[in-house]
Amino acid sequence: MTEAYLISFAQNSLTVAIMIAGPVLIVSLVIGSLVSLIQAATQINEATMTFVPKIIAIILVLTLLGGWMGQQIISYTSGIFNDLPNLVK
Repeated sequence: MTEAYLISFAQNSLTVAIMIAGPVLIVSLVIGSLVSLIQAATQINEATMTFVPKIIAIILVLTLLGGWMGQQIISYTSGIFNDLPNLVK
């Protein structure tokens, strides 16, 4: 196991993690910002008003992109297992 392999492994791990978590985090950020803007404009300070739209948006994103996310995880994991014999050399 060389330094180059470890760096490549860490880089690929972070890339996959960002690709999988990115859509959910971006949607949550956008919905949270929009709801906060609406709350500031209307002066309604209800805690559930930010929570419920975020949960609905996250469920929608996971429903639409869940298959793709799972495929990315499976592809990355199978790549690691296929490369495992090269690590013990």
